[in-house]
Amino acid sequence: MEELVDVLNEKGMYTGETQTREICSKKGLWHKAVCVFIINSKNQVLLQKRSANKKTWPNMWDVTAGGNVLAGEFGFQAIIRECKEELGIELNKNDITFIGSAISTNKKGDIINNYFNEYYIASKEIDITKLQLQEEEVSEVRWIDKKEIIEKIKDKHNGITDKEGCWEYLIKYYEMSDKNT
Repeated sequence: MEELVDVLNEKGMYTGETQTREICSKKGLWHKAVCVFIINSKNQVLLQKRSANKKTWPNMWDVTAGGNVLAGEFGFQAIIRECKEELGIELNKNDITFIGSAISTNKKGDIINNYFNEYYIASKEIDITKLQLQEEEVSEVRWIDKKEIIEKIKDKHNGITDKEGCWEYLIKYYEMSDKNT
């Protein structure tokens, strides 16, 4: 059975309709998506490499975890679910911090993803050798230093997905963290 998402209008309000992710992507229907950056005590961010069979951004380095918010789900619940599904990482509501939201439109071939995105940070130490990767989603993971990821973002997303918004929120998080230390 395909997963359903809540369809939103162009202002982000619930329409009362649910639809499959595939139909949303085919018709360009607005819906919610989330992403989380897990950051360790060395200020490194955990990235995942998308599997070769992904329709969008195959074999590209991406956010720690993310995906669509399912019908009836809140963003933080989707983050907890996606981290568990994709990486085997257990998070709870207290582990994550909401850092912002933005809309985005990603067009790749016949796929049109109109998203209301929510962005989160989780501070956590992870032994990547013990992760359980969801093979159809993720091919590998790695920690990347703050300086290196910022350089990649500013260099036209060199070697990473060019998802609109999420990487800029990571930079903003790092900037705000630097001011508070």
